Amino acid sequence: MESHPLLPFLDRIAQALERLSPPPPSLAGLDAADAFVWHPARGRLEPVAHVAHVDMDLLRGVETQRRLVLDNTLHFARGLPANNVMLWGARGMGKSSLVKAAHAQANLTAEGVPAAPGRGSLVLIEIQREDLSTLPDLLALLRTSARRFVVFCDDLSFESEDADYKALKSVLDGGISGRPENVLFYATSNRRHLMPRDMIDNERSTAINPSEAVEEKVSLSDRFGLWIGFHNCAQDVFLDMVRAYAATRRLAIGEDELARRANAWSVARGGRSGRVAWQFIEDLTAELATSPHVGEPVGESTRP
Repeated sequence: MESHPLLPFLDRIAQALERLSPPPPSLAGLDAADAFVWHPARGRLEPVAHVAHVDMDLLRGVETQRRLVLDNTLHFARGLPANNVMLWGARGMGKSSLVKAAHAQANLTAEGVPAAPGRGSLVLIEIQREDLSTLPDLLALLRTSARRFVVFCDDLSFESEDADYKALKSVLDGGISGRPENVLFYATSNRRHLMPRDMIDNERSTAINPSEAVEEKVSLSDRFGLWIGFHNCAQDVFLDMVRAYAATRRLAIGEDELARRANAWSVARGGRSGRVAWQFIEDLTAELATSPHVGEPVGESTRP
């Protein structure tokens, strides 16, 4: 029986589609690192050799928030019950830095040194906002692992109840299969309820039952067990941040001069925050490295 003349052509098309489609997700390589980035298009977790983080002690002005996030993270890393976490509020106040610092703290050995790659108690997995619809696939993959994971989405917000919104809501609810016991979800957002205020207000003004409509819009944020706010810092807190960074860098500059220049920097930037303090120190460090020292060092370094 002769084959159809189109069969070779169709076979080439099928082979090309197979090459283009992502491979099925695999747990291979999860022992290679303690942090990964989720790439759903490629069906893989890309290891991150070094997570850029600041020391926990350098996160000033957020002591209460720091304690809540660290305690929750350490409990989870030790196999105890813990909550999904939403960190919301002012820009540059250390929300994402706190998540990464807590991850690093959880992976310290009994001697207080970082665990060897792939041997930490906790794995941090970064997922992009636009990939949230693939969360069920990622969780199904992680469910079969013996390790414990924090899936982290930075700068989370929604303009509508799209597929990503519904996927995250389903995951936080647990769905039929339930959230895996070895996975938590951490997110940061500048919006208190993850959606624009005008969208919530519009829902209140047009709905038949305004209270129910608004409750539905804000219900996603309510599904985080820990909902932690960050606020703009006062001048004394900002200067405390600056002094801590300057002491770590062993910058040779007097405290009065440091404060004067830090305040001038914050005025030029139009605000005070941990990010602004860090950017000021970066600029000052470079300047002092190429110019005569001014005064005495602010303090001793917190590092060897």
